[in-house]
Amino acid sequence: MRKTKIICTLGPATENLAEELIEYGMDAARVNFSHETYEIHAERIRNLKQARKKYDKPVPIIMDTRGPEIRTGKMKEEVWLQQGQQFILTAQEVVGDKNQVHINPPHLIKKLQPGTDIFIDDGKIKLSIKEAVNDRLICQVETGGYLSDKKGVNIPGLNFGIPCITETDRKDIEFALNLGIDYVAVSFVKNSGEINKLKKFLKSRDHSDVKVIAKIENREAVQNIDHIIEAADGLMVARGDLGVELPLSEVPGIQKKIIRKCNQLGKPVITATQMLESMNKNSIPTRAEASDVANAVYDGTDVVMLSGETAAGQYPIKSLQTLVDILLKTEQEIDYEKEYYNKDWGDFEKEVVNIIGKTATTAAYEISARAITVSTKSGNTARMIARFRPDTPIIAVTIDPRITRQLNLSWGVFPVEAEFVSELESLLSKLIECTQATSLVDQGDPVVIIAGIPTGLTGKTNMLKIHNMGDPIVNSSET
Repeated sequence: MRKTKIICTLGPATENLAEELIEYGMDAARVNFSHETYEIHAERIRNLKQARKKYDKPVPIIMDTRGPEIRTGKMKEEVWLQQGQQFILTAQEVVGDKNQVHINPPHLIKKLQPGTDIFIDDGKIKLSIKEAVNDRLICQVETGGYLSDKKGVNIPGLNFGIPCITETDRKDIEFALNLGIDYVAVSFVKNSGEINKLKKFLKSRDHSDVKVIAKIENREAVQNIDHIIEAADGLMVARGDLGVELPLSEVPGIQKKIIRKCNQLGKPVITATQMLESMNKNSIPTRAEASDVANAVYDGTDVVMLSGETAAGQYPIKSLQTLVDILLKTEQEIDYEKEYYNKDWGDFEKEVVNIIGKTATTAAYEISARAITVSTKSGNTARMIARFRPDTPIIAVTIDPRITRQLNLSWGVFPVEAEFVSELESLLSKLIECTQATSLVDQGDPVVIIAGIPTGLTGKTNMLKIHNMGDPIVNSSET
């Protein structure tokens, strides 16, 4: 079983491919509200829901906000910007060509001065402002590249004073909530207060069960990383914008630090952007890209994400298959048991759920368990076990379909939805039944079972049982 999870971004290249994406290994689907119309997003989500129902796979939907973004406008066609040429950014809503393009928001132009560097499309194109004339910025192309419709723009160090959740984002989120999303990924987060405000907004809409992922894309977020991790339900190392806002040389170290901090707290962390970038146009990735994916796994990432590779690339399914192959091979090279026993777990044992998680992992290694099965209402116990990186699958049994889907984003977790049972002996029977149904274990295999007494309450995980599949369930007085 592959432990590292995969997010695929839906887009024009994946139309009518929802079933194939699930079949070939997509664990979660991302819908990027920086592009397309509500009608298109709604249709894609409907298709995805139909596909996950057909395959009985709990694939969560991640809604990615626009945030206070800057983008170029529409183009007549893709053009090549030549190094040294003049190129104009204009507030006028023109259709772009090789000489000029609209920039949005247009009032931005008034805030920019000659000498400022502007980066387009994750830094692939670099412009330098030479002159500001009314509603136009006359620039020189310092680094050439292809420019097409609606590319992201970065101006490092410039603070526009715009909150990361804009009024447009609020409308987008409300629309997406009605479509049944499971996560909101917040673009251009700067501090934990922004995360808390979004959670209050979700609660006000009766959707406090939708989880929040903070996208780390700028210097301020990196500086506030500890508080952001504490406030958010998960993090995304969004290396596209991050690699433009900060010197490229800093990004690998920041990625490793964020992954390590998230692992320590049991918060899912996603490594994103340009994982297999060359597969937008080529059927195989570069060796460097394969190494980049593998190194993210070695670092401890829970999830890797495909962006343009699936959304707009020429080989969406091939990109997914390639990513699956790299992840499986890399995981085979990791001695998780050795890493577990060699690691200093420090203060992890101060809470009952941590003691249970660590004990379950130790027991699984000692008895060569084929699975750790956990009853979890909120999903927290399964995530806490996952941070210890047991080499055996974590079968998370929960009664809530949204929690089931959200757990599909957690490293090594195999979520299963089941009906609620109140008595301990019935619960143990249900957990063993769910374990057997996964086909991950055979008769006679030892498994570690985690549950809570009394049953059905959040935060009451306090019981560990070792069970051999096929043996009778002992009564509650003997557990």
